[in-house]
Amino acid sequence: MLMSDPVEVPAPGGGQAQPVSEGDHVVLKREEVFKAVQVHRGRKVTFEKQWFYLDNAIGQQYGTTFEVSSGGVLQPLKVKTKEVAKANEAGIDNRNIIDDGKSQKLSRDDIEALKEQGLKGQDIVQHLIENSTTFRDKTGFAQEKYIKKKKKKYEAFITILKPTTRIMAMMYHSREPGKICYLRYDTLAQMLTLGNIHAGSKVIVAETCAGLVLGAVMERLGGFGSIIHVYPGSLPVRSAMENFGFPRSFYNHLFDFPINKLNSLLSGSFSAEKETLQKQTEVMMEEDSGSPLNTHQGDGMPCGETMMDNNQSEETKPMDVACEEAENKEKNPDRKFNVEERRSKQEDRLKKLQTAAAVLQERNADGLIIASRLYPSPLLLCLLEFVAPSRPFVIYCQYKEPLLVCYSNLRERGGVVNLRLSETWLRGYQVLPNRTHPKLTMSGSGGYILTGITVAMDRTKSVDNISNSQRAEERPAKRQKIEESRS
Repeated sequence: MLMSDPVEVPAPGGGQAQPVSEGDHVVLKREEVFKAVQVHRGRKVTFEKQWFYLDNAIGQQYGTTFEVSSGGVLQPLKVKTKEVAKANEAGIDNRNIIDDGKSQKLSRDDIEALKEQGLKGQDIVQHLIENSTTFRDKTGFAQEKYIKKKKKKYEAFITILKPTTRIMAMMYHSREPGKICYLRYDTLAQMLTLGNIHAGSKVIVAETCAGLVLGAVMERLGGFGSIIHVYPGSLPVRSAMENFGFPRSFYNHLFDFPINKLNSLLSGSFSAEKETLQKQTEVMMEEDSGSPLNTHQGDGMPCGETMMDNNQSEETKPMDVACEEAENKEKNPDRKFNVEERRSKQEDRLKKLQTAAAVLQERNADGLIIASRLYPSPLLLCLLEFVAPSRPFVIYCQYKEPLLVCYSNLRERGGVVNLRLSETWLRGYQVLPNRTHPKLTMSGSGGYILTGITVAMDRTKSVDNISNSQRAEERPAKRQKIEESRS
């Protein structure tokens, strides 16, 4: 039996491969572990207890596999490397093998000496096999497992991939699932399909998954269409979306709107004037001073009476802010405090907020996707007002009970059809000769998805039906009172 080394992998996806450029966002892959980094010359990258530089990766094609040599230099594997041969002799079973730690003749110092001589990982593995006293007594499967374990430890092969939704979802789910609400990649794929996300769509996305769902929607749109990102707190958190490395043109169609302003936008009292300008000024001052920002995620009740829509006093003027900035500048002359730059940033944020409000007020969104830690029912009922009729909506939640509340509330509210609550289920399989079986480790649940389609409601007919039903209920009670008075 032979254990072959990794060879160069073609770039994912069809078409011509693209070269890696400086400043690109890439994903490093080693075995089944992923890490997202940005390519810069001279920057030291640490991945799986191995450090290296990405200088030699610039100009290479995506999907190229590199070997980490001495000094952290990446060497591309353009041809098939030498194979590590496993001895033809193999034992019947492993019952006579005793793991006393004395089967390996090479010590730790000997292995380090081999590394200093410049030997590659595959040569070190071959030396370990030759100096093992129990290797030939192991079964064929045990020998293969031993070689695989040593190759993983002493051989460093790194594959550079282009960020995609599938790769990013797998990376976050395997390393930091809590940041993405335990959203599995197969569940995300179903959300994009059931939401009918395609180029030219106008989609509302409410998520607290570090921007993963937002990045997936942006990738599907391909720069055509528009996205309204509804976020809790003072600033949107979307580090995962930044790792996709989208071109700047994609951001021209991305609009941000805070959740705590939805209630005022629906009631028609929204005004992005003095109070918004003051709040943005406070955020900018906190950013420059280094104090922690207010990252309160809200109470999940954007449409209820406890809405965090506190209006500032009209007596507060922007001139007061300018006076405070001038005073701070006089007190701290060494501090970089550019008033004009602050004011321009405030005006830009104000314009973006007004643009996002205008886009939402059109109330003709082509779809709605919710994947948030907030309670989904009030958020869903609020955002459905901005979705056009005959459009799909998708709500993801890690637990089933909040979606059951959404289901009952939607049935009472009306205006939706084809409500469906489903659970995604996925099981991985190991496919090897004579050893094909389900993997022992798998995720217990992929969360739950509630889907439906909006329809136009006739408000007048619904009000008449309610009033008629109330009158019908009142009539028998009045007749009963008349009969009691006569008797």
